[in-house]
Amino acid sequence: MTIDPDAFERYRRSPNAKTTLPRLLLGTAIVTLFWVATTIAVLVGGTYFFVLWQASSGAPIVGGAVQDFMATPTGILAALASFAGIWLGLWAAMRWVHREPLMALIGTSRRVSRSGFLKGLAAVLLTSLLSEILLYLLQPDIARGAIGVSSWLLFLIPIVVLTLMQISSEEALFRGYLLRGLANRFQNPLIWALLPGLLFTSMHWSPSSTAAINACVLASIAAFALLLTLVVYATGNLGTAFGAHLGNNLTGFLLISHQQSYNSFALFNAKPLEGAGWTTLDAVLIAAIGIVCSLLTILLLLHPRSPLKVEPDISHPGGSSLPAD
Repeated sequence: MTIDPDAFERYRRSPNAKTTLPRLLLGTAIVTLFWVATTIAVLVGGTYFFVLWQASSGAPIVGGAVQDFMATPTGILAALASFAGIWLGLWAAMRWVHREPLMALIGTSRRVSRSGFLKGLAAVLLTSLLSEILLYLLQPDIARGAIGVSSWLLFLIPIVVLTLMQISSEEALFRGYLLRGLANRFQNPLIWALLPGLLFTSMHWSPSSTAAINACVLASIAAFALLLTLVVYATGNLGTAFGAHLGNNLTGFLLISHQQSYNSFALFNAKPLEGAGWTTLDAVLIAAIGIVCSLLTILLLLHPRSPLKVEPDISHPGGSSLPAD
């Protein structure tokens, strides 16, 4: 299985002369500032109204106002909404630091590849099904979630929309802004691929989990980050990464949750990874399942005989094909 680098070469050469390393660092700082400010605003505002609601209803606050608020369905929606700060920061950085349109991050054509998005979504949904079957064989402790089917259907569209905003903002930052900017300045993939991947992976560290479970989760996330990076390399477009990331997160948010803090909307709840009782062998097997499923997804999306093989983005912003160099 080989990957034609032409689409990515066009993508990495697309930034203008203002994409220098100092400007990239400045832009990253701006994105971080907007993200943190939006998160604080959402948490403070949401917690304030949550405390007022609890006081009016006479319900106690058990684990702390912020923790209790974040454990509610409204808190989860608010947490997803906070990722709008990344998009705001990227818009500001692209407009005022790099003098480029925001959509330049999406791909050479500056449009999301719809076929890539759908193929990425389908591939991850298939491998997520396999992953859940293997995890069930490892730990069959699965219970019906607290949410009713009617409520689940009511929240379905808001969750999908907010999850799409969350994953697209992460992809635009890690596989778009950082990867594209670094690849424009450095030829070595250990810089432009590894650094954004490590940053993305480190965000998933959980202080409430054991070291073994954290290691297994980070190994799985690192494999998933490799998958997302490879599809961007193969296509020069973020569309497939959007679809793959959306499929992964929707499975956890809406179908089977493996994290207690995100189980409000899931139809089924598995044994939480942050809970007690996991052994080192369990952690190794969980990591192996995650890595194998990411590798299978790579085959589905990049193997030349796969019906889900993605195509490169080699178009001008107006949609016409670029001439060969």
